[in-house]
Amino acid sequence: MFSLFKKDPIKNLKKLYLQKLEKAMHAQRSGDIQSYSMITSEAEDIRIQIETLEGTKET
Repeated sequence: MFSLFKKDPIKNLKKLYLQKLEKAMHAQRSGDIQSYSMITSEAEDIRIQIETLEGTKET
């Protein structure tokens, strides 16, 4: 019954992932390739977390 009010961590991670990708895109467009690669790496770590959580949620 109370699971209705729990926040979904996958939803929060997806939002953070999209924010990181957008920030990386802006860094790339401004010519800051080092920041672009660091932010993209952080986004990929978040994507792996999302995939792991989705995998455990299905089983």
